[in-house]
Amino acid sequence: MSAQIITAPSLSDERMLSVSFKWLLGLYSIIPLCLGLQMVDGWFWQGFLKEHLPSSPNQFLLFQILFGTPHIIASTLVLVSNADYLKFFQRKLIVMTAAIAIVFGVGSLFIPYQVFYVLVAAWTVYHVLKQQHGVARGVCRLPTWAFYLLLWLSVAAGLFVYIGIFLKNSLDAQQAGWIKQIAGTLCVGLVLSAVYSQRYVSTVFGKCFLWANIVLVLSSFYLYLQQYYFLAILAPRLVHDATAYFFYVAHDYNRHHSHPQNFMYRAAARYRIHIFIVLPVCSFALAFILQAYGDDLIKFITEFFFGVGIRKVVTLGFLGYLALMHYYTESFTWKQDSPYRRFIAFSK
Repeated sequence: MSAQIITAPSLSDERMLSVSFKWLLGLYSIIPLCLGLQMVDGWFWQGFLKEHLPSSPNQFLLFQILFGTPHIIASTLVLVSNADYLKFFQRKLIVMTAAIAIVFGVGSLFIPYQVFYVLVAAWTVYHVLKQQHGVARGVCRLPTWAFYLLLWLSVAAGLFVYIGIFLKNSLDAQQAGWIKQIAGTLCVGLVLSAVYSQRYVSTVFGKCFLWANIVLVLSSFYLYLQQYYFLAILAPRLVHDATAYFFYVAHDYNRHHSHPQNFMYRAAARYRIHIFIVLPVCSFALAFILQAYGDDLIKFITEFFFGVGIRKVVTLGFLGYLALMHYYTESFTWKQDSPYRRFIAFSK
């Protein structure tokens, strides 16, 4: 994990690790790096990266193992490895599981695939950008209307970029042109809204955070236009995933460092494994195993016992379910009244 968490005093008598807003802002340095790679590739490498990077990031197994899946699994581990959290949220978890089963089970019989895809894409983009705008809100102190204006313009622009990248093979030239025009118009509206809204931000640091989120969307749109699809997705994925890991590792340190309270940290203490690497190691290892071998294992088992191999059970079924549950649970597990928040502190 590239994130660093700074020690700061908590409101309790114990020392807590606090999530540093400066380090969260530092994660956005991936944006100029991606833009720099695109420019160097065009100027000096004759488009080598553009030609050899996968046209869709999901075609690259390493991308799936490094981005997206690990932080979803980490979020799941934080929730399910602590019995008190499961008990506290059990009703919501049961209701959402039933809803997913109904919508994607029964609904798949008559709802077109493209509709499902756009709905999930919209939820994905909203989840990613809501987290980043939510973090920035603690620094920017925007009025509610300004916060939601920037958020929804970002989500709308990001959604069209997402659709333009992942559904490009199913779009004709005219449709692709419409997607680019709509995304571009939304980006212009986003910039103008940010220029107006920044008057409500009283600090330079807050304005930097505000514009970091705006540039995150703009850079993805630019890289999409230049057909560097991998880089267009890489920047928001890395910023989002690393930000999430800040919270997960800080939470687990504050909860378990003095007295391990679940099986993972009791085992880590027994074998003298440093507390900071427990969650990242577990989540990345599980992501690798599930993505690389999960489908083949289930296919082998179903062929052996039933004579019919079932495909994509893990990558589409199980990991898809975890992703949807992650989008849902993250909308309330870090709110002020959540038990998670007892173990989170912030610093600049």
